[in-house]
Amino acid sequence: MEAEAPRSRSISTHLRGALNACRGALALTSRLALDIALPTLCVACREPVDGEGVCAQCWAKLSFIAPPFCPRLGIPFVYDPGPDLLSMEAIANPPAYARARAAVRYDDVARTLVHALKYQDRTDLAPAMGRWMARAGHELLGEADVLIPVPLHWRRGWSRRYNQSGALARVIERQTGVKVVAEALRRVRPTQQQIGLSRSQRASNVQGAFKVAADRSTDIQGRRVILIDDVLTTGATADACARALLRAKAASVDVLVFARVVDSHKAPI
Repeated sequence: MEAEAPRSRSISTHLRGALNACRGALALTSRLALDIALPTLCVACREPVDGEGVCAQCWAKLSFIAPPFCPRLGIPFVYDPGPDLLSMEAIANPPAYARARAAVRYDDVARTLVHALKYQDRTDLAPAMGRWMARAGHELLGEADVLIPVPLHWRRGWSRRYNQSGALARVIERQTGVKVVAEALRRVRPTQQQIGLSRSQRASNVQGAFKVAADRSTDIQGRRVILIDDVLTTGATADACARALLRAKAASVDVLVFARVVDSHKAPI
């Protein structure tokens, strides 16, 4: 009987192993069947795509921002005007933040990506968008101490369930090792959507809306901060956040976004 016990345990172990293998194979088969039945679609044109949610045709339509661009605002120049020459926008309306960089222009495909991430729970897009941002902002990230995502008011955060800027910031943190400090900067009063507002209306809308929490001021003091957001339009939100961070004694504030509006006639930066 004593000899039979180890043999029984051995048989039982083999049976459990075989059962687990069958379960794993069944799960893999189910996932493959689901992928075939429900292929990943391009977020922009809804064609089947394998990979990051953007097909080759829509990828080609993304307008990545590369030099030459304004060293202050990151606005692309049509031609290279020479080193350190600022854009007219930077001269006419210098922001509180030191520098801004964006991965792409805010065109049709970029708008679709941003809206899908922000309003359609497409958090699967954040890794690709965050990697593109890390590449565009490598100069800033190499000097940064912390990443601060632009915060939502708690009511909007409750309804949306997540902050798209925070999702992008966490991807950049994994890419670069620069730490995200998500709770230091807070939106202390609700603001209306900025869409459709003029430059002056946007500035008034966010005036006094952001504040560094008193118990988190040590996370900001003396630190070189990068503010993370999805889109830069007039820069009103980024400017209000930068002023709050500088009041909390940040050493400097730069801005890194996924997309920025470039056509100043439609939406001046």
